Amino acid sequence: MLSIGGDSTSYSFSSSGDARKVADYLWNNFLGGRSNTRPLGDAILDGIDFAIIVGSTQYYDDLAIALSSKTKVHLTAAPQCPFPDKWLSASLNTGLFDSVWIQFYNNPVCEYSTRDPNSFKSSWTQWTQSIPAGKFFDGLPASKDAANNGHIPAEVVKSKVLPFVKMSPKYGGIMLWDRYHDKLSGYSDAVKSSV
Repeated sequence: MLSIGGDSTSYSFSSSGDARKVADYLWNNFLGGRSNTRPLGDAILDGIDFAIIVGSTQYYDDLAIALSSKTKVHLTAAPQCPFPDKWLSASLNTGLFDSVWIQFYNNPVCEYSTRDPNSFKSSWTQWTQSIPAGKFFDGLPASKDAANNGHIPAEVVKSKVLPFVKMSPKYGGIMLWDRYHDKLSGYSDAVKSSV
């Protein structure tokens, strides 16, 4: 997967045509197309992850539609947990996404809290019941240092969070931010038997 977006700078499309041109560029330079300027050489990626959290909200649905018109391209997205997501709502509503990695961190209004687990539960339920996607993943910080807030101790994830999210037929697993912090904390090793 190639992830596009992030929070380091502002980015946008000027039109539907612009989004289609970017889809062609991604196809030819990273996916199954052909180009003399492929940054990863002969490597062929099989999907694009939408990590759109700044800039314009327009034309990402056009990008998703254009990418999905190519020979099988997997589409994933990493929206913030407040519903609906400001930047990706139109894209996600296309029904073209295989997986959605919901970021339940840096957003106190919908993160899991032992004091009030209902806001998290309501958000998870709304996401999984409202968005036509294949699988949903509960995005968590891999340590207290990985995000400003939202870290949940591994034992609480195993005893409280996973039993709830696994009730959804669209449950796919968890997503951890990020691998560096996970290697330091051992978080994935602590929870993987319950995932």
